[in-house]
Formats: sequence, C-alpha cells, structure tokens
Amino acid sequence: MNKEQLTIMQSGKGFIAALDQSGGSTPKALRNYGIEDSAYSNEEEMFDLIHQMRTRIITSPSFTSDHVIAAILFERTMNSRIEGKYSGDYLWENKHIVPFLKVDKGLAELADGVQVMKPMPTLDDTLKSAVDHHMFGTKMRSVIKEANPDGIKKIVDQQFEIGMKIVGYDLVPILEPEVDIHCPEKAKAEELMKAEFKKHLAELPADTKIMFKLTIPTVPDFYTDIMADPHVVRVVALSGGYSHEEACEKLAQNHGLIASFSRALIQDLRAQQSDEEFNAILKQSVQEIYDASII
Repeated sequence: MNKEQLTIMQSGKGFIAALDQSGGSTPKALRNYGIEDSAYSNEEEMFDLIHQMRTRIITSPSFTSDHVIAAILFERTMNSRIEGKYSGDYLWENKHIVPFLKVDKGLAELADGVQVMKPMPTLDDTLKSAVDHHMFGTKMRSVIKEANPDGIKKIVDQQFEIGMKIVGYDLVPILEPEVDIHCPEKAKAEELMKAEFKKHLAELPADTKIMFKLTIPTVPDFYTDIMADPHVVRVVALSGGYSHEEACEKLAQNHGLIASFSRALIQDLRAQQSDEEFNAILKQSVQEIYDASII
C-alpha cells in the first residue's frame, strides 16, 4: 500500500471523482455529454468515445489535486492510456490524484428489497491487474431499495466478504451499499445498514483499512461514528440521482463527508464545447463540489 496515498485518502482536502461508468451506463453518459447513439456502431467505438471524454476531463487544467484527491476508473479505462501512460499512472504521476478501480460486474435481480452484486468469477485476475496498474483501491456497488432487514444484512455481508478478499491484495476497498434515494423508508434503511456495519467493523483485524461510499443520509451527520472507526479511511458520498445543486446542498449538511460524484460532476459538460468553455464549466463544478466536501 502506498503510504503517501493512504495519508491523502485519510486527511486530504477535496473529493473523489467517479469516472467509472460501465458498459450499461455508458450510452446514457455519452448522450448526456452530447454524443448520440448513432455516433458509434459497436462497443469498441462506444468505449473509445467515453475514454476520450474521461481523458478530456482528467487532462483538463481544471482537474487537479488542489480539489480532487482521487478518481475511480472503469476497468477499460485503467487498461487504456492517457498521453502515453496507463490511466492510473497518469493520474498519480502527472496529477498527484489517487487511482481506484471499479470491480463489480453489475447488479443481480431485486430480492428481499435489495440488489446484491452479480458473481465476480474473474475477481482475482481483476485484482492482480489492479495491483499491476498501481491502483490504490477498488469500488463495488450494490443497491438497497427497501428497509428490509434480511436484504440489508445480505448486502452488507456480501460487501464485507468481498472487501476482505480485496484487502488480501493490499488494496483498500470502497464498500458501496447504496440506499436508493427513492426508498420509501430511507432513514430506517440507513439505520439497519449502519447497525450491520458496526457488527462487521467490530470483527475486523486491527490493521484492516476500508472505505465506504454511501448515499447522503436523511439525518445529517448520521455517519459520524462510522467515520471515527479506526478501520475506516474515509466515508464518501454518492450523488445518487440528485442534481449537482441538490447533491452539494445535502452534502454540505454532513461534516466530514466528502463527495464521490459522477453525474453531478459532469452533468453540464458537452463534447461540442470549446476547450475554454469546457474547462470553465468543469472548474465551476469542481469548485462547488469541493466547497461542499470540506465543511
């Protein structure tokens, strides 16, 4: 584990940029960026276009370690190059931004009010590749739709089980059991989930380090006690479908919680913008998310 990167993740001022749209969410991300489905005819062309978008963001003078402490990458992005370097190496060596890798393979069907992660039969190979590409950690997402105790226990058990496998590769896992912002009993679901967190945290070896990526809670500062646990490097927030403005407003109510936004970061960026316009819009978005993250 890179100790300098660990220090940045523990105490650095800023937020995490989530640039990890996968195959299923890429077409929508491209459309939001101003590139219609007709602009590509196969998956390779689609991924080339999304890599161009990510490269434009990462290489922008508005995207610096003054405000962004880390970035989460899709596996194909990790394996691709930016200005001749693998993406993770470019992030760290050129920008001093810590690289993470998304490792989940999507969501299973809804059961017990939740969507656990699909099986990951090639996880060991993925983690070996993450180490080879100098990733600091990983991220994996599952979703809670209802305040169902059995389903929530299942979600948290799976996140910790796979998280401990990731720890075995000397990587820091970001556990992301997202509570859907439309969950009818969102606050209750968060209470049930946090109780499960505490059970698992109490059983971890003393030197184990993990992170959480969570929906901005209904009750402000709800995760303060989780942040204080010695195993927890950082707790970060996903935007979860909130607009940029609403996500920043809600985030600012939670002291110590920093952003890990995707759509809320890039929602106003377009392929057709000049570099000057693109960089100015990105700079404003980055600044607003940073300001909400350092409360």
